[in-house]
Amino acid sequence: MRIAIIIVSALLWMWFLGCTISWRFGKVVLVEGEGVKSLEFVVLVLFTIGTAMFVLCEAVGQWILMVELALWLTVQFFCHEYFTIFGASRRKLEGYNQCFENSFKLFPPSQTRLIPDLYHIVLHLLLAADLTLVIWHVAAK
Repeated sequence: MRIAIIIVSALLWMWFLGCTISWRFGKVVLVEGEGVKSLEFVVLVLFTIGTAMFVLCEAVGQWILMVELALWLTVQFFCHEYFTIFGASRRKLEGYNQCFENSFKLFPPSQTRLIPDLYHIVLHLLLAADLTLVIWHVAAK
């Protein structure tokens, strides 16, 4: 389980790095990075510390990583999935769609619901997978 957590955490770290440095593949924009002076960079640093603590001192680090992942996933839910499930105001939709207008999308925008781009879909799946693995790891002890 430890190896799986480290692998998924490394994948999540590399994927989320895109919020700091843009991920582009030719003309396709996966995500536009916000730079090192952003809240995203602060989250990346905290996640780095939590993952390092898990690797270096598992007994304490597993709890730190679990709390960080749970908080991060909760924030992502209320910033994204909540509005996908329950709908969003016109202002929220316009702001979100404008912010991520250049990113690669699997599904077209909606007039009533926030539709996440490919980057956020993968980000949320990686977050959920990592959190699930850490919870199972803690529960197994």
